[in-house]
Amino acid sequence: MFDSLSEKFSDAFKNLQGKGKISESNIEETLKKVRTALLEADVNFKVVKTFVNEVKEKALGEKVIKGVNPGEQFIKIVHDELAKLMGDEHSELNLSKAPPVPLLIVGLNGAGKTTFTGKLALYLRAKKNKDVYLVPADNFRPAAKDQLIVHAKNLGIDYFDSDLSMSPAQIAKAGMEEAKKLRKEIVIIDTAGRLQVNDELMAQLEDVKKEFQDPEVLFVADAMTGQEAVNVAKTFHDRIGITGIVLSKMDSDARGGAALSIRHVTNVPVRFISTGEKMKDLEPFHPDRLAKRILDMGDVVTLVEKAQEVIDEKEAERMMKKMEKNKFTINDFMKQMGMISKLGSMESLLKMIPGMGGALRQIGDLSPAEDEMKKMKVIISSMTNQERDNHKILNGSRRERIAKGSGKSVQDVNQFIEKFEQMQQMMSGMMGMMKGGGMGMPGLGNPFGGGGAGFRQAPGQSGKKRKKGKRRGPFGGRF
Repeated sequence: MFDSLSEKFSDAFKNLQGKGKISESNIEETLKKVRTALLEADVNFKVVKTFVNEVKEKALGEKVIKGVNPGEQFIKIVHDELAKLMGDEHSELNLSKAPPVPLLIVGLNGAGKTTFTGKLALYLRAKKNKDVYLVPADNFRPAAKDQLIVHAKNLGIDYFDSDLSMSPAQIAKAGMEEAKKLRKEIVIIDTAGRLQVNDELMAQLEDVKKEFQDPEVLFVADAMTGQEAVNVAKTFHDRIGITGIVLSKMDSDARGGAALSIRHVTNVPVRFISTGEKMKDLEPFHPDRLAKRILDMGDVVTLVEKAQEVIDEKEAERMMKKMEKNKFTINDFMKQMGMISKLGSMESLLKMIPGMGGALRQIGDLSPAEDEMKKMKVIISSMTNQERDNHKILNGSRRERIAKGSGKSVQDVNQFIEKFEQMQQMMSGMMGMMKGGGMGMPGLGNPFGGGGAGFRQAPGQSGKKRKKGKRRGPFGGRF
């Protein structure tokens, strides 16, 4: 979502490179570009004006820290103000009330309310260890009930079989009564929406809210609608009093203005961001982390949290020992690819590494590398367990059988085995370096193709220089 904004911020900061200090004259052009970048990202113009003035005031009043590049110090100021603009820190849901705790999900049709309801149920069960109950209270769009029940069944979460002839308030009340009988801890109520804000919708939501005492009311805002999402959120807040905002479709190519404006305009905290179509694609909103992503400073904390969720520590330790002894097998490689795929797409993971946003813009399309990974999985799936545990037994007839079984050529199979052996060498060399504390990696082929400092030429490489942009890594991706 923020690729264009990140790139424009990066271009703006180039004006400060090589400057000895931060002064009004050398930040004026930078701030002008920052202002333009934010306005083009559909950020509210009043928000842009406040933000730029705050950054300028802080930058001119700040003493340049000894040993710190003025440009880097200016970026730090921009980061802090961006985080402040979006809310300073993460705001948790209030789940401390006597159970069952009601959570009302509101918003317009098409914003992603029902999908978010399922995602939130999974999040609360997996991360907060809560017993969740889903109540479909949208009687305006009958398919919403069916959609929510499908999510509930797929997730293994209990749901209320609501009678859509009742009003949303009556459904919510009946659902809560059933949840009390079942001793549920959290009740998530998916309310009705409309294509646009109208009095009928607001009156319905006001009636639903009256059934509960100070419930959490989460407004789902479609991030793709930009500034309009901010205006709708403000209207909902003025009429029914929302307590949190959810930004949906944050994986889209929208300009990002909603994420940067909505907290400042409504004074309501953003609680979650929805980043994909799968039920697990929901993240708590951390303003400082999003600010880092926008400024290409990475988001290592979120990356580590994701890794902790999917990586088995004992399994990882076992693999480390196998790498150290150069006994890493294709079976191990398959398990690693499975864990990595659970973390997200290659592009989304790389963007969480500081500085990789700019590098990705230069690399361009990562789909060839993604396709190469898929091809590897198909080839591996055509191998026997014995072959995966010991690829050395792969003679000509075995390779021909694998090629036929995977629908690939024998050459594709041979290339995969060669890349796997390169990766084996690379991992063994890295483990040796970590254990011995040395910098060299004797015998290690450069995984990115072509020789480099501390690398020997990999088997089968001629040593000739490749053309720029045509270097290949062990996974066949171009760099």
